[in-house]
Amino acid sequence: MRSPRYWVLFLMLTAAWATLTLRAAVDRVPPVEDLTLLPRTIGNWSGQDIPIPTDILSVLGDGHFLDRDYTDPATAHQSSQPPISLFIGYFPTQRTGQSIHSPQNCLPGAGWTFLFSKTINLDQPGSRPYPVGEYVITDGTNKEVVLYWYLAQGRSIANDYLAKAYMMLDAIRYNRTDGALIRLITPLEPNESLATAEQRDIRFAHRLVPILPRFIPN
Repeated sequence: MRSPRYWVLFLMLTAAWATLTLRAAVDRVPPVEDLTLLPRTIGNWSGQDIPIPTDILSVLGDGHFLDRDYTDPATAHQSSQPPISLFIGYFPTQRTGQSIHSPQNCLPGAGWTFLFSKTINLDQPGSRPYPVGEYVITDGTNKEVVLYWYLAQGRSIANDYLAKAYMMLDAIRYNRTDGALIRLITPLEPNESLATAEQRDIRFAHRLVPILPRFIPN
């Protein structure tokens, strides 16, 4: 028997399909810079692009994607920190059946299991609340801390269902279905506290968020 959660999602997606079919055939998509132009230096962090295999791109669908590892090298005053892996998937339209892939589906498919999850807020000066989701995942040997959020029209969303609901509303109100998934992953090192790894992700996220409107339209 299908779970209630399945039927809720099914009804939401059916409503989304009907809404998008009745609206104009082409979305209004504001111009933005290409994701490849995202700065390779953010604070003290230096980024290196990770090529995405063709078979993975075919699964991700018709969008724009960036996979990049950022490292903070050692200095005279501090040792090097574990890296942060940044993934951005931006879809100019989700009208054609292409949609953002949830970490709840992608990470288990890559062999990771979830230990726990929660929602936190990134405090951005002078801005509205900026909720992001947090996971701690493991492959049986290693542990990693994941921050993720959906970003659409300048709105941060940390819930899959809520992201779908807002997409439907935005399709009706603005004729826009564009949106992105932002994901940060850092390893939880042996003998490192969860709070330390979590703060590493959060500090990087604070520097990243003000840059994103250049690449993901408000």
